[in-house]
Amino acid sequence: MPRHRLLAAFCLILTVLALPARAQEFETSANAAIILDQTTGIVLFEKNADLPLPPASMSKLMTIYLAFEAVATGRFGPDDRLPVSQHAMSMGGSSMFLNTTDRVRFEDLMRGTITQSGNDSAVVIAEALSPDGTEEGFARLMTQRGVEIGLTQSTFRNASGLPAPGHVMSVRDLSVLANRIITDYPTFYPLFAEPEFAFDGRVPSNTQSRNPLLALGIGDGLKTGFTREAGYGLVGSAVQGGRRIVFVLSGMESIEDRRREAERVVAWAFGQFTLRDLGTAGTRIAEAPVWMGEKPAVGLVLAEDLSILVPVVGAGSAARAHAEYLGPIPAPITAGQPLGELVIQREGMPDLRVQLVAENDVAAGGFSVRIQTAAQILLRRAMGTVGSFIGTA
Repeated sequence: MPRHRLLAAFCLILTVLALPARAQEFETSANAAIILDQTTGIVLFEKNADLPLPPASMSKLMTIYLAFEAVATGRFGPDDRLPVSQHAMSMGGSSMFLNTTDRVRFEDLMRGTITQSGNDSAVVIAEALSPDGTEEGFARLMTQRGVEIGLTQSTFRNASGLPAPGHVMSVRDLSVLANRIITDYPTFYPLFAEPEFAFDGRVPSNTQSRNPLLALGIGDGLKTGFTREAGYGLVGSAVQGGRRIVFVLSGMESIEDRRREAERVVAWAFGQFTLRDLGTAGTRIAEAPVWMGEKPAVGLVLAEDLSILVPVVGAGSAARAHAEYLGPIPAPITAGQPLGELVIQREGMPDLRVQLVAENDVAAGGFSVRIQTAAQILLRRAMGTVGSFIGTA
């Protein structure tokens, strides 16, 4: 039986959909940046996204990811208390102001690392999770685990992000990591939205989150960073209208630049793009011919509800869409069986491919169907047309 990839024109959506061609372009003063529509997985903007750069405290997100993982797997409980080593206490920079007499709850260490950006708390976590009990061993674990979760341009030398030769991450990796935190640990993610954390009444002036999104009331995470080498950076996330974005800005010149750019990113990402609902699960998209079945064709339907991200401004331009499948499709066929894809093409945005499944069961044909099919094959051979079953449905 010859089978060919067929294209079925899809008019149901296109008759009601005229999409703007492209959004207003975004520019940023950041040295490197990426903006991800987390809901759809589409990268809306990128600049030097794969360049390995010093991440400063933004790399604490990997420390926190491993801490969340340790709690989720039962290795540590939120109320487990950990000792503070001399090495941890000696950390400079941002701090929870821990000392070697402390025994600190694991959850407080996570909150202090997130909100106060504690270098000391990050090291306490690192030494507890390290295979050999050292920060260096934990840094090797961070690098290894990073590769496993999809970080391709990240190498860690410490748990805190303090300057160290070879301690680098790309902004794309930071966006991947942020997305993993949000999706893998939704129970713990609200810790990033805490505007302040006061540990044991120590240093009241050091309890406020540095995340400008929280102060502006336009986001719910994730982490700032600053060193002279790295400049000012931010991994941020915000939700509006059922959409979530994740973005990373790196290498800005001041706290004010970071705040202003964060606000601009959120306004642009939600102001220039919107989700359009195009169909519900079970909506018929096309019909495909069936080989040797009790029915001659089977409907191809959406496997899930379909929404797409589209620009909301710009010159009008119709989208194009078609269904792709390998046909004719041999019987028997089971309802819900993957049979093809709906491909939606939008100018200035990546193609969207959506799975199509069988609308219903199609049993194998009986004796009469086999006889009829054999006769058709003999007739096509006689006419020299065998193998020419290809076209547009």
